[in-house]
Amino acid sequence: MGEDDAAPYTTTKQTTLVLEGDGSCIAQSRHLAADFLSRMRDEHGVPVSQRAMDVSQLVVSELVTNARKYAPGPVLLDLRLAGDSVEIMVWDSEPVLPVARAADVGRVGQHGLEIVMAVAEGFDVQREPVGKRITVRIALADR
Repeated sequence: MGEDDAAPYTTTKQTTLVLEGDGSCIAQSRHLAADFLSRMRDEHGVPVSQRAMDVSQLVVSELVTNARKYAPGPVLLDLRLAGDSVEIMVWDSEPVLPVARAADVGRVGQHGLEIVMAVAEGFDVQREPVGKRITVRIALADR
């Protein structure tokens, strides 16, 4: 089964997808986030603001991009509702924990983690027996 054939594992309020292959998995992860939040809103009546939809897709894109860029092997993307937030979890096999760099207007690129931390309600990085897991919380409703 190729990467385009991969289907997410979905329960009522959680979905998980293993991403492998080229950069198309980044777009695939954004689509998964949008589809998941739309389904939660449309089928389960969960209030999901447009901001939450946009920010979640941005966070997923940044985290999956970094995982594909710096870690060998597959990436696991997990989205789940947690109270009035969506938790976005990305696991990869690289054990080195990411560190946000100091702001530098002259630096081109490498601002992804800064962006994620700026828009997140919560941010956590944990070492796993293999690799690491980054968890970001995004509020579903505008505050």
